[in-house]
Amino acid sequence: MASNDIPSNKIHTPVLLERCVELLAPALEQPGAVLVDATLGMGGHAEAILSRFPGLTLVGLDRDTEALAIAEERLKGFGDRVHLVHTVYDGIGEALDGLGITEVAGVLFDLGVSSLQIDRVERGFSYSKDAPLDMRMDGTAGLTAASILADYSERDLKRIFQDYGEEKLSARYAKAIVEARETTPFVRSAQLVDVITKATPVVVQRQGHPAKRVFQALRIEVNQELAVLERAIPAALERVQVGGRIVVMAYQSLEDRIVKRALAAASGSTAPAGLPVELPEHKPLFTLLLRGAELASDEEKAINPRATPVRLRAAERLRRAAA
Repeated sequence: MASNDIPSNKIHTPVLLERCVELLAPALEQPGAVLVDATLGMGGHAEAILSRFPGLTLVGLDRDTEALAIAEERLKGFGDRVHLVHTVYDGIGEALDGLGITEVAGVLFDLGVSSLQIDRVERGFSYSKDAPLDMRMDGTAGLTAASILADYSERDLKRIFQDYGEEKLSARYAKAIVEARETTPFVRSAQLVDVITKATPVVVQRQGHPAKRVFQALRIEVNQELAVLERAIPAALERVQVGGRIVVMAYQSLEDRIVKRALAAASGSTAPAGLPVELPEHKPLFTLLLRGAELASDEEKAINPRATPVRLRAAERLRRAAA
């Protein structure tokens, strides 16, 4: 069955949907509001939000052409209220410029690998099922997990496993991969899982699947997820209007750290230390809507297990910087 023939509501349960709507609502209720769903996926959040705010215009961004096709079908009933753009989310500024939109009422990010990408075995994101070592979120991009495993030096493999997977055995795994590829190139995920498992002490294997962090690191490197996110959050904040809101869901600590840092910078005073009075131009541009990162409730986790690792952060723009 072709992907577009599968009912999207059967393969995607939006994470923290009600909480996201609650946080965005004060901004989206305004006349002429525009929301950017920067990680549209199959349109689960978008469909619900468009239904609840009949005056809303939605701009949906995604690098995954398969997801965009599913979302387009799902959202076609909303007509010209929906504009879909094939781009990585750090292209938010260019996407809005292309539509003639300068500011938006809200921005929503649902980071990490999507339900579609996890569920499509042939995309190669899962270490639990054998598939080609692809891991591209954008099937039109060039770099794949297989090409990384074939071409990267032992030193570079160790670096990405350590930096992007926070893997303690990064050196051991990099060495094992370089040795194994001398005889057989890595083309399928089962090969990689086998090499990693054999290189993992039994006591470590008992602590969880040994390939989990390596697969995460490869996925991040293939899609340049952290570098893109470093650019995307400031670009999104720049487009939020006064009274507008940004809501971000992250699923692992590396992503959340970037989001936390960007929102903290935007919501902090720029007044020099020791200044007796904070001048208006030094006042924060944003205010945080949550104390720290909010986690999914036990009820949410039971309904949607993919919400288990989520960390939710949100902010509202208070003012524009003086020109």
